[in-house]
Amino acid sequence: MKPHGVTEHPNIVVMNAVLKRVSVFTGMIAAAFALAAQDNDTVIKVEVNLVNVLASVRAKNGAIIGNLEQKDFKIFEDGKEQTIRNFTRETDLPLTLGLLVDTSGSQERLIQDEKRAAYQFFQKVLRQKDVAFLMQFGAEAELLQDATNSARALQRGLDELRPSSPVGGLGPGPVPTQRNQAGTILYDAVYLAAEEKLKREVGRKAIVLITDGVDTGSKISRDKAIEAAQKADCIIYSIYYVDRGAYGYGSFGTSFGGDGDLRRMSSETGGQVFHVSGKNTLDDIFTQIQEEMRSQYSITYAPPDPKRDGSYHKLELRALNKDHKVQARKGYYAIEPEN
Repeated sequence: MKPHGVTEHPNIVVMNAVLKRVSVFTGMIAAAFALAAQDNDTVIKVEVNLVNVLASVRAKNGAIIGNLEQKDFKIFEDGKEQTIRNFTRETDLPLTLGLLVDTSGSQERLIQDEKRAAYQFFQKVLRQKDVAFLMQFGAEAELLQDATNSARALQRGLDELRPSSPVGGLGPGPVPTQRNQAGTILYDAVYLAAEEKLKREVGRKAIVLITDGVDTGSKISRDKAIEAAQKADCIIYSIYYVDRGAYGYGSFGTSFGGDGDLRRMSSETGGQVFHVSGKNTLDDIFTQIQEEMRSQYSITYAPPDPKRDGSYHKLELRALNKDHKVQARKGYYAIEPEN
């Protein structure tokens, strides 16, 4: 039985216990912050006393470089060089991919383009052992399709993308949120995808985020969303897609989002931000992301201190060629792996 007045999507698990809405709100948010407050920086999870780093390398002109070897890299923990134990190119590990689509009012006129381009992306990027899930977020976050390898199931999920209709009151879900007329819970959505869908998965994990970068109403901060993504060993690729007309574009002093927070989330997790424009369409960007995920390097080393005591360690992966730009995580916590 579900609480009176709370609707659910077929793919979202409903809590067994019937709780008052206020209790759900305070209890779940308190639990979320208790989990999120454990650390203050970004992380990589230590698995079997090894630290694994996924990285991409680009040339000065932005082109992907996929033919480097182990000797072309150096890795440092807390400023001290470490010995690379394992190195592979274009890793064959399975991929779990989460597509998070902003369907708030400012994105309404972009949704049809996002549906079409995303379906083509799923068809191209997913191999037999890969899976993807789909979430939309506006005033609340909703799982439209759970992790699947089925292109048909993902298409059905994409067909359900619709503009968010913000209303007052509490929104249901793993992290209930206080909805408002400008509600776009960007950080809550990233946190949920990382914590609920990716943290316990194995292999490569990535979030592709389509948004104008505006967050209004999240209970989770940007830094806590980054933290959750890093604990899940997840890369965030941000697609900055803005309908300037939705913000009254053309008027002096108009403000319509910004990519600063998206840059922080992506850079801290080893991804990057892509801007949709007339010369760089959404289809072009999905192709670039696909190429990057197929040209990654997997680098593993043994940390000098094997204790899993929750301590934070800075991480730097360098390419010996100064003209090569490395995208990789910025640090990790030595934490116990998830069961």
